[in-house]
Amino acid sequence: MLTRIFTWWNGATIGALFDIGRRARLIGDDEQGNRYFEERRPSLEGRKRRYVVYDGLAEASRVPPDWHGWLHHTLDEPPTAAPLPRRRWEQPHRPNLTGTAYAYRPPGSLARSGERAPATGDYEAWTPDP
Repeated sequence: MLTRIFTWWNGATIGALFDIGRRARLIGDDEQGNRYFEERRPSLEGRKRRYVVYDGLAEASRVPPDWHGWLHHTLDEPPTAAPLPRRRWEQPHRPNLTGTAYAYRPPGSLARSGERAPATGDYEAWTPDP
């Protein structure tokens, strides 16, 4: 309960949820459980503000491309009303995995558990000129 009051990085706080629930309406959610909202009335700029409430860790790369376009007013219709056509070559959306156990670690990296390949004969160490 206390984490819902004071921490915003594990989802929205109670105050944010109350404010969003009072001023906005739920538009939809994505496959990761994130929920998307749009304000009922336009702001001073003349357009309605749009929000995402993350399910878990608040990481912007967890927003799929179609919802990202809607959040930034690139698309007028949300993906629930007009889903983007999927191409055969497109891969499913994956969030940024940097800093996690699933991050890419190339061969020879110190973070990878393995031996680095030995240097070959084409390598010559640098030495400063006297």
